Amino acid sequence: MKIQYLGHSCFRLTESTGTTIITDPYRGIGYELPKGLTADAVTISHGHADHNNAGAIGGSPRLIDKEGFYELPGVEITGIKSYHDNRGGRLRGENIIYKFAMDGLEICHLGDLGEECSSELLEMLLPVNILLIPVGGNYTIDAVQAKEYVDRMMPEIVIPMHYKTRSLTLDIDRADAFLDLFDGEETEISGKDTLEFSRDDLTEEKTKIILMERRKL
Repeated sequence: MKIQYLGHSCFRLTESTGTTIITDPYRGIGYELPKGLTADAVTISHGHADHNNAGAIGGSPRLIDKEGFYELPGVEITGIKSYHDNRGGRLRGENIIYKFAMDGLEICHLGDLGEECSSELLEMLLPVNILLIPVGGNYTIDAVQAKEYVDRMMPEIVIPMHYKTRSLTLDIDRADAFLDLFDGEETEISGKDTLEFSRDDLTEEKTKIILMERRKL
């Protein structure tokens, strides 16, 4: 399967037979989505503008924006309710975490998760091979809280998202604060916007943190 980073919390996940899902398409963050994006489904973690621009995605995709179980050709999707803050949603409401089962891998997109790491939530999420996790703080978990999720979930691959970049206008932290919590051998600045993974590739005993780069438009 392929993962393409489209910026912020938006990824395009492509299963080996071609089924394509786009997560949390954005608007109003200082830069725009690539033109001409299409998908079979779009997942929305919550209703804020930097995560819910489903109308920008072509191809008449299926809209998934609630907890529950969904099936597409070659892909199973599970939406799990969580909170956008650490006060049971009283500040920013609910957040839907999505798990994608494709090509023998379990991919987890945490959306704008804001709640602390708990055994109850982990029980619903595990196992996870590839974790897409917010690290910028302020509106989500911060670097230290994200590190706790990584340590307890122990995925093979971690891809940071929802962090400050030169073009992003949101008041959140850069990814450096998160990367600095890991040994240098555990982190990789890929410089790529697309990575490909298979079940056979993920045999490392240690977690690998990979910082992807949004394609320049």
